[in-house]
Amino acid sequence: MSGLPEPESAALPRLLVAKGSFAKMGGAERDLLRNLPALEKVFSVKVATLHPVPELVELCQKLNFQLFSPKKNWIVPTNSWSIVFDRSKNSAKDAWKSCNGLMEEIENTDGIHIVSGDGSLALLDLIPDHVSTHLHLLEPHRGLHEDVLHRDINGRPKRNLKLTKLALSYARNRDVSTIRKLAKRKRSAISANSNFTSSRIAEIYQVNSNVLWPSVDISEFPPVAGSDEPESFDEVSKPYAVNIGRASWVKGTLQAIQAVSRTGIGLVHIGGASEEYAKIMRDYAENKTVKLWIAPRLSSPELAGLIRGADAVISLAINEPFGLTPIEAFSIGTPAIFVDEGGFKDTIENHVSGQLVPRSSDSSWYDLLTNLNAEQKNAWTKAGRTKIAELDLTQEAHARRIKESFDLLNEVE
Repeated sequence: MSGLPEPESAALPRLLVAKGSFAKMGGAERDLLRNLPALEKVFSVKVATLHPVPELVELCQKLNFQLFSPKKNWIVPTNSWSIVFDRSKNSAKDAWKSCNGLMEEIENTDGIHIVSGDGSLALLDLIPDHVSTHLHLLEPHRGLHEDVLHRDINGRPKRNLKLTKLALSYARNRDVSTIRKLAKRKRSAISANSNFTSSRIAEIYQVNSNVLWPSVDISEFPPVAGSDEPESFDEVSKPYAVNIGRASWVKGTLQAIQAVSRTGIGLVHIGGASEEYAKIMRDYAENKTVKLWIAPRLSSPELAGLIRGADAVISLAINEPFGLTPIEAFSIGTPAIFVDEGGFKDTIENHVSGQLVPRSSDSSWYDLLTNLNAEQKNAWTKAGRTKIAELDLTQEAHARRIKESFDLLNEVE
């Protein structure tokens, strides 16, 4: 013990953490919630959002963080005219302005850490140049810059793609302009969540970005099963593989069913599906003679138990920004077999900690899934856990990296 008193919160640099909406409560939102307690150790933290959720409110109360939000939750406009004319950015900007005390906080804080998503980028227009700003850009807006979100689960365009691209040109140009404007500011930095995402940012916006890895709570995916982790599930019979992600074309849901066809291995789909897509999935699985279970919402122990009991965790998601699911598989010790694309290439070392497979190579998927053995599984698990240690995906490391970014920004004259 040094005998020195712990630094008081007021002595720490002030940080405003902002995210447009927590309504989806997906991976990005949960990642931010995981990191807030670690950020408290190096910053005096306040939080701002246009759409809080009970989990965020409870955490801010527990940590004694001030939470800025509008009186009425902001909802992303979804009608066609709002999308074409990018009215969501304007309405989000007005909602940010309406947050009581937020404009004064922005003016006086030492730094603002923004996590991208619906409504987030509108805040950039309200930040003065003297305030250091860090944007964690988890992915370029895929609805504006790609067509994968404009296809149904079968890959069919929901509407004419050329007309869709034309209709979104105004919003797309505004998006590009916003990021380029931020990049030109002296006291600003942009971080991607993977090397793949960083390359996409450079390609789309022609700006540079660092890499700020997400964090992983390994306790949710323990190497050894806890007492509350189920060993089996009535709806599932072995052997089976696990696929994670809400059913869609971009997540490669039907392609995952195709990958296990003819292998005798069933598929557990985790992440939910609309009623329409669930029926399509069941019909497709029946046609391919694949035993399919679409899991309900799971607790962390249930999720860990399903992964632990699986022969493999697989994914054919299209250019996934960051390969988080392989990390979770590494931690538990289940083989990770993923499509050779996107952020999966950041986390899987091919033939060492898992396998990266060409999307269209049905024979490769079949051979891998039917020839897994204990020796290979153990080797992949060992290498995968080494990869986790190398990436240092703890919440403390995440907070430290954000602090280092702001230290550099605050040195700028």
